[in-house]
Amino acid sequence: MNTSNITGHALLATIIIGIIGALTVNAGIDINLSADVEATAKAMLEAETRLRGRAYLSLLVLGLNLLFLVGVFRLLKTKGPMMAGWSLLVGLGAALLSLVGAVAAMNVAELAGGVAYQSLASAEQRLLLAGLQATSDYTSFHLSLVLSSVSNAGFFWLFLLAGGLPKITAGWGLFASLFVATAIVARDFIPAFGHDLVTMAFMLANLTALIATGVYLVVWGKSELA
Repeated sequence: MNTSNITGHALLATIIIGIIGALTVNAGIDINLSADVEATAKAMLEAETRLRGRAYLSLLVLGLNLLFLVGVFRLLKTKGPMMAGWSLLVGLGAALLSLVGAVAAMNVAELAGGVAYQSLASAEQRLLLAGLQATSDYTSFHLSLVLSSVSNAGFFWLFLLAGGLPKITAGWGLFASLFVATAIVARDFIPAFGHDLVTMAFMLANLTALIATGVYLVVWGKSELA
């Protein structure tokens, strides 16, 4: 396989594992899938094994995401060295932020299963600590999503200018990436952007763009970029 194929496989694997994880291991214990901090914190304290599984699954996704970032940088570095390098660095920053969620999951797993914590803190205190870990996960995830979307926008811009993807795919990817970043930032200041319909719209736009990109790089990438 060439760089395009490997990059596409890494992207698709990241998406597939993320979806499977959300429906299985992360169900009920991921604050990013629920707005109820208290309910999520309570569920986390009853799910030590799943929390550990979530942490290690996050590391797998991180590894695949890094492979995607390096791959797409290699594809585009000669087309626009400055933009490609900047997008890579922003993407790496997003990847580092995503680690906070894995650390938070492991921290709560220790709270839930560690005998020492049963005597060090009351049930209410452990719930508060779990809630704080969930909040850290929530904030780091959304900051990471903003950065990764901005990074993707830079890559899609280069694809749009230099080729390597169909114009419609690159253009849609650029739009979807900017849509995600703008909506997430805007909803902290304009409540209307926090509506469920807006969230679903940018999630679907981004998902379709990433899937289309991954499929194209896997199936047709060789004919465009070596």
